[in-house]
Amino acid sequence: MSTENLPQSPEQQLRKPRVAVVFGGRSSEHGISVVTAGAVLRAIDRTKYDVLPIGITADGRWALTADEPDRMAITDRRTPNVEELAESDEGGVVLSVDPGSREVVYSEPGSVPKALGEVDVVFPMLHGPYGEDGTLQGLLELSGVPYVGSGVLASAVGQDKEYMKRVFVSFGLPVGPYEVVRPREWANDPAAARKKIVDFAGEHGWPLFIKPARGGSSMGITKVDGLAGLDDAIAEAQRHDPKILVESLLRGREIECGVLEFEDGPRASVPAEIPPVTAHDFYDFEAKYIDSAAGLVPAPLTDEQTAEVQRLAVAAFDAASCEGLVRADFFLTEDGEFVINEINTMPGFTPISMYPRMWQESGVAYTELVDRLIQAALTRSTGLR
Repeated sequence: MSTENLPQSPEQQLRKPRVAVVFGGRSSEHGISVVTAGAVLRAIDRTKYDVLPIGITADGRWALTADEPDRMAITDRRTPNVEELAESDEGGVVLSVDPGSREVVYSEPGSVPKALGEVDVVFPMLHGPYGEDGTLQGLLELSGVPYVGSGVLASAVGQDKEYMKRVFVSFGLPVGPYEVVRPREWANDPAAARKKIVDFAGEHGWPLFIKPARGGSSMGITKVDGLAGLDDAIAEAQRHDPKILVESLLRGREIECGVLEFEDGPRASVPAEIPPVTAHDFYDFEAKYIDSAAGLVPAPLTDEQTAEVQRLAVAAFDAASCEGLVRADFFLTEDGEFVINEINTMPGFTPISMYPRMWQESGVAYTELVDRLIQAALTRSTGLR
């Protein structure tokens, strides 16, 4: 249903659009989602929009939270959580699934539910499962509420690294060697699953990267140099996702590129480079978020290399049917070829995150980037498109 076709009361026509910023969630990326949402809340133009912060706790409760971005930051190497921000330990927020109504209701045990008014657009700042993977997007489609970012299919493809790679291959995009160990394989015959990984290493060499197939923020990833550390690496990955992705080491430079949807279609930002991190074995969670390892923006590439990675980033955006925004991550191999590693349909979004930095360098400031994404969502229809 198109947003333009919904009848509006005189009050709706006069009031500012209301943006619900939804963050937190049930995934292991809960804390980073809160940090990201704090940056977005700080950047939203309050003269243009009303804002409703909604946090999802680690156990899945939708909570009304304080609109206090300064409390939503990493302090003493610790990420915040929704429970600390919730206005009640028991109250819950419910979004109507009637596409003719966008009413948000707040209720507490023993109290009469209280209407919080209607929401015009949702800015889902969730990372990982139960938020970035198409589940929240499906709920919002049922509710008829426009939202920032990709729809159900693209979100699901972007979250599952196995099927993301399968989609890319089908569109002729270059991907690196990988193997998948499904939960049933490891549970029923771990020796056979282990042999599959060892055979993969025999073909492509050690080290290998063992990672959750449907995870993000570099959480749960282990670099394994041989068979001795394999079982521990699988156990660590399975703390985040029972399906495991195994990747070979691609020797080369790590290059990222942002894609943003404009009125005439998606465009790519200047690319960035993640230089080798000397204090870490690879660009892991600690390097990204705790120690804030800085990337190079723009990346020191030739004009031809820049044009090629921008072309591939937009092609990946289109291949997965993405909308709104994507960060595409590549390796520039030693033989000069770009290999796409993955896309993120809701990338890290703090002002120091790579996606906003790339667009800042491309001429789109952080506050303008947030505003552009909200405006695009307000004019986009929900439903099949």
